[in-house]
This record gives sequence, C-alpha cells and structure tokens, in this order.
Amino acid sequence: MITEFGKVFIFFLVGGLFVAAGLIAAWILRPKRWYPAKLSTYECGEIPVGDAIVKFNIRFYVVALIFLIFDVEVVFLFPWAVVFKNLGLFAFIEMLIFLAILFVGYAYVWAKGDLEWDKPSPELPTVKSIVQDFSVNVKETN
Repeated sequence: MITEFGKVFIFFLVGGLFVAAGLIAAWILRPKRWYPAKLSTYECGEIPVGDAIVKFNIRFYVVALIFLIFDVEVVFLFPWAVVFKNLGLFAFIEMLIFLAILFVGYAYVWAKGDLEWDKPSPELPTVKSIVQDFSVNVKETN
C-alpha cells in the first residue's frame, strides 16, 4: 500500500521523467545546421560592437530596490483596509506606526537624493591640474 508521501514521490518522478523525455526528444529531433550568423552573439543581424560586459549606473539598482521596498510594503495596506472596521483602535494605531516608518524611509531616500534621476556628475581632476599642483608643491619645498 502506497502512503500519501509515496504518491507525491511517484508524481514528482513521473514529472521529472516527462521533462527529461521532452528535452531528450528535442535534442535528437532538432536540426543541426550551424552557420556563422547562428554562432554570433546576436541572431538579429547586428554586428556586436564593444565588450559584452557593460557597467550599469548604480542608480538603476537603487531605484529598483526603492520601488520594491515601497511596493511590497504598500501591499500590506490592502488586507488591512478590507477588514479595517473589524480590527478596532489598536490595529489603527499599529497601521499609523507602520505608515510613519514608511514615511521616515521615504524622507530618508528623498533627502539622500536617490529619487532625483539626473544627478550632477562630480568634477574629476584633470591631469593638467594635478601636474600643476605637484609642480607648485615642489617649488615651495625647495
């Protein structure tokens, strides 16, 4: 007699075999016509230019994380709003504290400047200015 765990194991085993059979059949039946365009990086006809590793600006990640944080936190408001009348004053005060914490996080992100997309780039020193500063320092020490 098979237990419930045995039935689940057989289900996973049959599912795994089904996936493996599909992959093996696709590997056997697929056409094997290799040509240079097929082996290139892009199959759209574009010639690859430059390095494949591109440095992305960190602001993309910061904006994505800020969106995820506030989006996930706002999801907690919907179940609370649905049963708001049944919860009472204690749950209302808890939600006010929760919203205050969210507001403090939002104010911090705003004050830090992470919500501004177009930040001014820092002024980098040029080689000429570094050489001039060095030559001034050398003359002063002599």
